[in-house]
Amino acid sequence: MAKNKKEIKDQLKERVAALFESDPKQVFNYKQVSKRLGDDGKKHKKYLSGLLYQLSAEGFLIEVYKGKFKLSPALAEKKKQLGPFIRGYVDMKQTGKAYVITDDLLEDVRISSNNTGYALHDDYVKVRLFPRRKSQKTEGEIVEVIRRSKRRFVGIIELTGNYAFLLADSKSMPVDIFIPKDGLHGAKHGEKAIVDIVEWKAPSKNPFGKVVEVLGRPGDNDVEMHAILAEYNLPARFEQHVEDAAAKISVEISADEISKRRDFRSVTTFTIDPEDAKDFDDALSLHKVSDDRFEVGVHIADVTHYVQPGSLLDKEAAGRGTSIYLVDRTIPMLPEKLSNEVCSLRPNENKLTYSVVFTLNAKGKILEVWDGKTIINSNHRFHYDEVQEILETESGAFSDELATINGFAKVFREKRMREGAIDFDRQEVKFILDESGKPVDVYFRESKDAHKLIEEFMLAANKYVAEKIGRTRGRQKPKTFVYRIHDVPNPEKLNTLANFVEKFGYKVRTDTRVNISNSFNKLLKDSQGKGEEHLIETLAIRSMAKAEYSTDNIGHYGLAFSHYTHFTSPIRRYPDMLVHRLLFAYEQDKQSAPRDPLEEQCRHSSEMEKRAQEAERESIKYKQVEYMSDKVGQEFDGLISGVSKWGIYVEIKENKCEGMVRLSDMNEDYYSLDEDNYRVIGFNTRVEYKLGNPVRIRIKRADFLKKELDFELVE
Repeated sequence: MAKNKKEIKDQLKERVAALFESDPKQVFNYKQVSKRLGDDGKKHKKYLSGLLYQLSAEGFLIEVYKGKFKLSPALAEKKKQLGPFIRGYVDMKQTGKAYVITDDLLEDVRISSNNTGYALHDDYVKVRLFPRRKSQKTEGEIVEVIRRSKRRFVGIIELTGNYAFLLADSKSMPVDIFIPKDGLHGAKHGEKAIVDIVEWKAPSKNPFGKVVEVLGRPGDNDVEMHAILAEYNLPARFEQHVEDAAAKISVEISADEISKRRDFRSVTTFTIDPEDAKDFDDALSLHKVSDDRFEVGVHIADVTHYVQPGSLLDKEAAGRGTSIYLVDRTIPMLPEKLSNEVCSLRPNENKLTYSVVFTLNAKGKILEVWDGKTIINSNHRFHYDEVQEILETESGAFSDELATINGFAKVFREKRMREGAIDFDRQEVKFILDESGKPVDVYFRESKDAHKLIEEFMLAANKYVAEKIGRTRGRQKPKTFVYRIHDVPNPEKLNTLANFVEKFGYKVRTDTRVNISNSFNKLLKDSQGKGEEHLIETLAIRSMAKAEYSTDNIGHYGLAFSHYTHFTSPIRRYPDMLVHRLLFAYEQDKQSAPRDPLEEQCRHSSEMEKRAQEAERESIKYKQVEYMSDKVGQEFDGLISGVSKWGIYVEIKENKCEGMVRLSDMNEDYYSLDEDNYRVIGFNTRVEYKLGNPVRIRIKRADFLKKELDFELVE
């Protein structure tokens, strides 16, 4: 049934009102309104001018100047109080627009750059939703910053007369920070500095800040590494009073303490770590009881014997949550007196440990498990390459013991894979640095038997500890514990992956947990050595959830364990310290620990782990740019590792350094992004560049400040 003129005008009026509400500061004339409304606007353009004047007469709009209107400021302010409202976290883009990620809606809320208020990236905010426009994403405006994510930023000082600005390093910081002259504290033009935001309120377009630390000249290795740590609000050093507290800890072990522990000092024991490691927090021992009975001990540094709950050292470790591993340095969770000396399981020294001891038959079946406090004396300190050579040549120090343990590890691994564990086996990029920290070469660290040997027994110990506390009989309620959890893949991402790989002839089943993991492993195996291998591995990893810490056990999907925790690295992870304390307390029959403080520490530890990983990635990016800076103009083979509306990302095959070929530099055609199929397509030529495709590139530019490499395609 055809609509009459009144119905058309009423519906058009609603849409015009919604348009102005969604952009309360924007000024429109009737032609611009028509364009924004699409087909309906063009079709009924003749009504629009009259409707604008009608809405103005009603006080909804004001005429700013002849024929140009905007939402009444008084009405805009009133509507800010009316809602509807949601709350969420800001995902700020470099352009100044943002998305608010919320649990209140199924989709993110889009915020235009003039509606972000005084919010910054990752702030927790209150958002007023705009009326939903036809076929448009949900939009809104930020009306309140409930909680600031961070107030400290790193960047370059730009001095102008009696004031300065900080040009932040972070790509998610859309504004510069204004610094009055008395807030510079000695910072000079062009220097890198750390600045705290002091205030930001109307009508200022920029936050006001003050310099809290001058780092130095950009490009200096120490300056850049400290800048990365500061950007993620991570510590660069220990305060002196923390070092002093650590210095007071005695390395002496009393006879009384030894008498309380199971003694492994006469059992063959060794550590296996990277060559440059200093904190050895795990060791393995092997005792052959008979031809068909072996005891393999997993011995973990007993850090909590030295770090008491609530002490200064404990508070420091809890705040840090984790050690941080940048390319050229480690920032330990505990001072070096503890991490590299007292707790480190160095060879030929008596060390206090907390152990899980597996009794196995010759076929690697676990017969029984014991756990408790122990003392060890490691016979040898191995690094991975040494062990790998011994395993391959079947000769060298403790070759029989290593071969036996390696055989058991392979049995454990095969069982895990059968039960649905997912086998992501990625190469790790490492740099060789000169004395000044400059990278002179790149190599890859692959996971071989030496790594897997350690990995399997650490996994087994973590699993056993989690099961011991988490598994109950009958109606008994499990005691509060700290778990390492990993959720099932995101269903939407999983379906996208399944639909995409089907184009290459692969099938991913998404009906059950086991079928998903089996499909993943088959997919990764079947695509090995093929052109799409890199593409498929990248998409598979992106579909996975992130592991985190929680008192609420949902199992670990990637490992196919119903119960899993972190017990094996208390020198470098605070949750492992919590697990040691809880395990020991429950051995003494103590009551279940209160959940809320533990859950809060789990949340904090997960957040600190995320920050540490991001800082590590930033340090790798910087070293990649530094490494490639003297190779501008040289050509390399690469694989497309990502696509965006700005360009295609390419990873160089020989060193895994990643850069971007900008679409604006691809002058032979106009390219557009096909997001669903991970490719960009030429408008005229229909030439496509897809994720995983091989390409030849030339290094165009290395930007130290932005940590970016620019490439250009070689025909």
